[in-house]
Amino acid sequence: MSLKERVADHVRENRTGMVHDLIFAVVWVALISFLFDFVFTDAPQWAFYLFMLAGIPAYFGFFISLDIAREAQASSERE
Repeated sequence: MSLKERVADHVRENRTGMVHDLIFAVVWVALISFLFDFVFTDAPQWAFYLFMLAGIPAYFGFFISLDIAREAQASSERE
């Protein structure tokens, strides 16, 4: 199997997840950029990078809580 076929298979299998990841990243960067351009205009540059880095735990926290909520909803529907 060639590299092109493996990449195509990976994208086909994970398309929805990849789109969600991209949307989260774009929204997070846009939100932080907006905040530091218009709200925290005098903040130091390191604070901007720290907020960008905080997107990593925010991403995992959001999607883990989303999975927990879906499982709770599914279990309540089964009862």
